[in-house]
Formats: sequence, C-alpha cells, structure tokens
Amino acid sequence: MSRRRGKAVEEEKADIDLTPMLDVVFIMLIFFIVTASFVKEKALDVNVPDPDQQVETPPDPDKQNILISVNSADEIWMGPTRIDSRAVRARIAQLYAENPQAIVIIRAHNKSSADTYVTIADAAKEVNPNIQVSLVPYED
Repeated sequence: MSRRRGKAVEEEKADIDLTPMLDVVFIMLIFFIVTASFVKEKALDVNVPDPDQQVETPPDPDKQNILISVNSADEIWMGPTRIDSRAVRARIAQLYAENPQAIVIIRAHNKSSADTYVTIADAAKEVNPNIQVSLVPYED
C-alpha cells in the first residue's frame, strides 16, 4: 500500500496549478482593454453639387482632338472626307484655331507607309511646334 500511496503523492506533485497564470492573463487583458485608444473612423468629405446650380455639360469628345486616319493605301481621312496630303496642314490649322488644347492623333494602318505619317506630323508641327502628335495603329 505504501507504494501506491507514494506514487499518488508523486503524481500530485507533478501537476502544475494554472490558476495564478490565468489570473495574470485576465489582469493583463483588462489592462490592455482599458488603456487601448480606439481609432475613430473619419467620414469622407464629399462635395455634392447644389441642385439649383446649372451643371456644365462635358465637352464634345469629337472637338477635343484632331483625328486623322491613314488607311492601307496611304489615303488620308479626316472624319468622313478624304484629304489630299497638301491640304492636311491647312485643315489642322483650322481645327487647331478652334481648339488650341487639341492634340493630333494619327490612326495609321499597319500597312501604311511611314512617309505618310511623317508628312502629317510635319504639317502639324508647322502649325504649332509645341503641338502633341500621337500615333495609334489600327487594322481593318
């Protein structure tokens, strides 16, 4: 019997009492909750237009830029009309005078020659050396 009793005493000694550790954890948890500073969310400042004010209409996208198309046969088109390479400069000058912020966009076919692009870009630079010229490829 003494052996069993001794063994039971040894097993009791091997157990760890977790109560003090849990007390410390709960005290720390309460401390952190009390001392934590919570972030207040800020709302976005949205400027809603007054319904009484007249809303400006957006500018017409056709009048913003000067679009010139070049097909695979090196024909120059501005809108629905075909234009001779000698008249490109005059047409760009007319459209640029109407809208000085416009940029020249050249939609060139992949099979068109580089000479046609250079002719159009040079004509645009003659109108205004600071005008922006962009090349956009397209296919049929």
